[in-house]
Amino acid sequence: MELRQYDIVLVVLDPTLSSEIKKTRPCSILSPNEMNRHLQTVVVAPMTRSNKQYPTRVAVFHDGKDGQIAIDQIRTIDRRRVLKMLGCLNESEIEQVKAVIQETFVD
Repeated sequence: MELRQYDIVLVVLDPTLSSEIKKTRPCSILSPNEMNRHLQTVVVAPMTRSNKQYPTRVAVFHDGKDGQIAIDQIRTIDRRRVLKMLGCLNESEIEQVKAVIQETFVD
């Protein structure tokens, strides 16, 4: 399965520890396509339906539901955790993700 940046994929996140987002859930792929083509790992941010007003969350609409991408929960996973493709972010959501990543991680 070809994995592309900003795709939404269903990912098995368990096992997890403590406050990490758990369960099998949609995630947005953040790693660039060059990495996705050549590595066995993928960088993702889990999606949640909770509506917390954190500056590290990006509002999205997916599968007929409002949710958020949890930029504060970015993690690297083995691609074998990806179960299936679900869709992709729209241009506005992509721009918001980029802005939150830059604000959060870049000085």
